[in-house]
Amino acid sequence: MKISCDDVLKQLEIEGFAIARGVLDDASCDALIEAVGSLGTQAAVREKSGATYAVRRICELAPAVARFSTSPQVRSLIEPLVGPSARVVRSLLFDKTADANWKVPWHQDLTIAVRERREAIGFGPWSVKAGVPHVQPPAKVLEDMVTLRVHLDECSADNGPLRVLPKSHQMGVLDSAAITEMRRNMSETTCTMQRGDALLMRPLLLHASSPATMPGHRRVIHLEFGCGDLPGGLEWAES
Repeated sequence: MKISCDDVLKQLEIEGFAIARGVLDDASCDALIEAVGSLGTQAAVREKSGATYAVRRICELAPAVARFSTSPQVRSLIEPLVGPSARVVRSLLFDKTADANWKVPWHQDLTIAVRERREAIGFGPWSVKAGVPHVQPPAKVLEDMVTLRVHLDECSADNGPLRVLPKSHQMGVLDSAAITEMRRNMSETTCTMQRGDALLMRPLLLHASSPATMPGHRRVIHLEFGCGDLPGGLEWAES
């Protein structure tokens, strides 16, 4: 299915996010749910209260997700935004359920995953998540990236949907005081999603989510796309 992204591109550049409806049909959602549901308790699977709620490197662990990430449905959305050399540089699965029901405070996505730590000008501070080095790059790297969040389940206002501050991606990297000020002066948008919908967003967009008030599966395949090589010998973790 070829998806026209003219309106998506326009909204993404102005608002910092856009929703593409019906990227996947029910059968495709079922197939991906089956693929990610068979992973078991591998090292990349994080658990909370005995329930799986996040999986890192999902493209590596689930070939069906890797194939989806290069499918026409995805490329028709991503290439006009990032360019023909766009590729997945980090992939995750999130699932918010009654047993794994969390909140995420307002923040920007400021780090990228790399293969190994190498000192490069403008990169830092460093952290390690699930054994993978992460680093905050210069803002230009983040500005050129796009995140695609594909919903395998319906996500209503009761199931902890993502909330965003439109146009906040235009403000650069923000400190806590600036985030507080923007929360006071800007109206948020709640991104309710149907099964098979995809949310595109810029990493610097301020976003948050609340615990679900009526929790059920909220499986989201989270794919971060970048392009080009990193400086100083740094390499994307998943490219």
